[in-house]
Parts: sequence; C-alpha cells; structure tokens
Amino acid sequence: MANRGRFVFDTNVIVSALLMKKSVARDVLDKARMAGDILLSLEVIEELHDVLRRPAFDRYVDEEDRLKFLSLLVKEATLVEIAENVKECRDPKDDKFLELAANGNATLIVSGDKDLQVLNPFRNIPILSPREFLDTDL
Repeated sequence: MANRGRFVFDTNVIVSALLMKKSVARDVLDKARMAGDILLSLEVIEELHDVLRRPAFDRYVDEEDRLKFLSLLVKEATLVEIAENVKECRDPKDDKFLELAANGNATLIVSGDKDLQVLNPFRNIPILSPREFLDTDL
C-alpha cells in the first residue's frame, strides 16, 4: 500500500468546503480524506472556530452545523504539536500553516492564498491550489 498523504489546508479552503457542498473546495477535502490525513494544529483549530462563528455565514449554514462540521473535522484529523516556529510568509498570519506543514511532515499544502503560493515549494513541500490538488493523481 502506498504511503498516505499528510495534508495541510488553509482556513479559506476548509470554510469553502463547508459552505459550498458542491464546490472544488469540498471535492478537495473529500479527496484528501480518502488519500491520507488532514493535519491540524491548535492555532489552526482556533482560527477555524473563530471564523466559523461569524454571523455572516448564518445565511449559508447555521452556526450549530458549522461547529459540528469543525468538531467532526478535528476528530478525523491528526493533531500536530508545534515545536518549531516558522516566520517565512510575507503575511505573518499564514505562518501557522507553514508551521503545521513543517512540524507535521506534510506532503502537501492546499491553498489559494497568494502569500502562501509564492513560497511553492516550501521546504520541498508542494503548495497547490485546490484545483491543482484535484488534478493530481493520488
């Protein structure tokens, strides 16, 4: 059996996967679940929690369902402890995804964020857009 992938997703991809069930982001998340492990850190979970509690998303999915989605994602994911801090992104708020990738021995980062994509590859870890990830043979 081939090695399972270890995937890092930025917040926007995860939130889009929740809010738009028929979307590239949802397809990407589903593909990653089948092909490997989704990595999360406490800092990423905290950001997801804060973002998913925003009232602006109420018109798409109610808050209770958003938080259930997060709870299920956390349960399924591999929690990574951050021992090495990373300060390499031009947007310091995105360093948490690089830290997660480095500390979690990620095989791939999925992000549409230009601040992360410009670093491709980060320490030999490819950074792909959601569409690019869908087009890979995993």
